Amino acid sequence: MLPPVAVSPLIKTARWSALLLGVLYGKQRFEYLKPIAEEERRVEEAEKKIREEQERIYKQLSEGNMSGLLTCFHKHQRKFHL
Repeated sequence: MLPPVAVSPLIKTARWSALLLGVLYGKQRFEYLKPIAEEERRVEEAEKKIREEQERIYKQLSEGNMSGLLTCFHKHQRKFHL
């Protein structure tokens, strides 16, 4: 094996500085993206609920079960005061 090479203090300082700057940039970028991702998750959850409700209604319609659909409509009618 070869003996270790002496690395210049300037190169060592530059490497550590780059590492520190990268960590700081990563933290800043994470804090910037975090609320955006939370909003996307919230919207996706709301869309998922709507999609599941539509699938349930479609299933009831395809089975010919109108009583369950009317019950759902009356429940939502009271909720939104239509």
